[in-house]
Amino acid sequence: MAGILSTQNVKAGYNDVIIIHDVSLEVACGEIVAILGPNGSGKSTFIKCILGFAKLFDGNVLYDGNIITGITSDKAVSMGISYVPQINNVFPNLTISENLDIGAYHRSNKSEIKNSISEIFDMFPELAVKKKNLAGNLSGGERQMLAIARAIMAQPKVLLLDEPFASLSPKPIAVILSKLTSIKQNGIAIMMVEQNVREALSISDRGYVLVNGSCVMSGNSDSLFAEEFSRQKFLGLEEKKFDRNKFRVHNDS
Repeated sequence: MAGILSTQNVKAGYNDVIIIHDVSLEVACGEIVAILGPNGSGKSTFIKCILGFAKLFDGNVLYDGNIITGITSDKAVSMGISYVPQINNVFPNLTISENLDIGAYHRSNKSEIKNSISEIFDMFPELAVKKKNLAGNLSGGERQMLAIARAIMAQPKVLLLDEPFASLSPKPIAVILSKLTSIKQNGIAIMMVEQNVREALSISDRGYVLVNGSCVMSGNSDSLFAEEFSRQKFLGLEEKKFDRNKFRVHNDS
């Protein structure tokens, strides 16, 4: 499966400090890739360097076979790469509908935008019933769903998510996991930075583990933490065998 978005030996950080060291990875259309690791491992810095929110010192970013190193975030959106940051990812003083409309700011066909909003509300009925509510009045889970839905309004081929489950309780996490599975089934590539390892592995196809800014492990999600040593050393997971099926989201659609 050829990757639509990939990095080649990137070094990245802030100011003159290098945090990410020679990291190469990729994600393909219709695939979810999880970027995992302990706190301070550089996960968010890595995903931010793709769009220029962190400084890229060396290496390349490729999209659809073309080098896009140094691309601006606006240009990335127009090319088909959407990004959902961990915080400040919605406009709190605007309604749900207005947030979705802004997500399609680079699109010109009003009829198609209207159809896209209808499709979003079909996928996110939780938002449809509150479409006139201000985003600032939503729960944490609803706000995260809105942020993801707004990113989808840009019609991306790749969706970059930074800690989508942060500070959420199990119930909204389960709902968002189901939504991401549906998005994947529509052929969109998802690259997800996440601290909640089990939840991330339950829907991802592959994973990469960053420790101190370097990739120390990678592989299929089913087998990534099959060995007790790896699970304890890199992520501090409990000793019992990791059973992915316990956390898998079942989608019968």
